[in-house]
Amino acid sequence: MTAEPDTGLLRVERLEAVYGGAVRALSGVDLTVGEGEIVALVGANGAGKTTLLRAVSNLLSATRGQVTAGRILYAGLDAAHTRTDRLVRNGLIGVLEGRHCFRTLSVEENLIAGGLGRDARAAELRADLERIYTLFPRLAQKRTLLAGLVSGGEQQMTAIGRALMGRPRLLVLDEPSMGLAPKVTEEIYRILVDLNRREGLSLLLAEQSVTLALRHAHRAVVLENGRSVLEGGAALLRARDDVAALYLGGRPVAQPVAQQRA
Repeated sequence: MTAEPDTGLLRVERLEAVYGGAVRALSGVDLTVGEGEIVALVGANGAGKTTLLRAVSNLLSATRGQVTAGRILYAGLDAAHTRTDRLVRNGLIGVLEGRHCFRTLSVEENLIAGGLGRDARAAELRADLERIYTLFPRLAQKRTLLAGLVSGGEQQMTAIGRALMGRPRLLVLDEPSMGLAPKVTEEIYRILVDLNRREGLSLLLAEQSVTLALRHAHRAVVLENGRSVLEGGAALLRARDDVAALYLGGRPVAQPVAQQRA
């Protein structure tokens, strides 16, 4: 899988962020996502992946976080100083870790909520619902059930479907495979990659399964202790011994990953 980077959609430059005014979570992070790219964030637990995704979506304040330096540019907008609802209306839409659904609403009502976020008209909502049901046939079968009563995989499909109802240009996903059976994970990734290929949907994702992320991404950025320490093509990173040792269970190496470009 190959794609040429395009800096026109998302640029993160020398980003720093803290929690509670004191605990540093990000320090000098750089990242780009071009139109039509799939970019994976790779790193151990606590490396800063979730913090970075929250910062990109301007959601850090909800968890007592704050961007203290650097900048985030999305489609010409200063994302760190743009209201989240405006980012959503401009196509930057996130799927948070943990399969967040409105559990007391039906699957279909959850999906409709995603369309309402961009002020879609009734005809547009109907057309987009049918599109989501074509992508996720399971949701068509469960459309009237409460989201809290369907399986974990179906809840994740509902969360992703709700985001797609907003017609994103950039879809930001935090640990989309967490807690899911491998078959369900492969189904979700097949759909996302197909949307990328057919419609040019850009994806920025943090994934607990590094092997899975590098298999589907065009490029990857390695985070370590809140810093971006390595960036390059996913295929090249898969082939590197140091990356394999640290993140893919390969043989140990003498030196840690240094800040570099693959």
